[in-house]
Amino acid sequence: MAEHILAALVEHKPGVLYRVSNMFRRRNFNIESITVGVSEVKDLARMTITVRGDELTVEQVIKQLQKLVDVIKVSRLNPDRSVVRELALIKIHTSDSKAKGDVVNYANIFRGRIVDVSRDSMIVEITGSPDKIDAFVELMRSYGIKELARTGVVAMSRGLKSLKVEE
Repeated sequence: MAEHILAALVEHKPGVLYRVSNMFRRRNFNIESITVGVSEVKDLARMTITVRGDELTVEQVIKQLQKLVDVIKVSRLNPDRSVVRELALIKIHTSDSKAKGDVVNYANIFRGRIVDVSRDSMIVEITGSPDKIDAFVELMRSYGIKELARTGVVAMSRGLKSLKVEE
């Protein structure tokens, strides 16, 4: 099953995220990731939702989202023509100076940043495609991941195409 990225403009008010996630629950669709934040339009928020499924499932998800009163517009993003990013914070066990040096080197290779250092651990901030983050996480498993927090995908179409409300 392929992963699909949906972008939605929704009213920026209490209860909207609940109604969207409840629609997924009622229809037995699973949300792989969901991010929500203010948009460039006053009183509207932008949701980026990733879902796994076949074409029929994704079309059904889009139709159900469009039926919600608080949803202004829904668009399916083509991953090949979009900028797709995710942020992760990874706390890694670093019991000795060799482990610390290795983690710093790997973080630099992946263009990550060390954002916290303690006696026995380091926290790395890494931004990029989900595949890039997955690869970094796999490398860090041998050191011991103490904690992992990921934001979920945010995405935007390249070029002039945009998720705008028609005026």
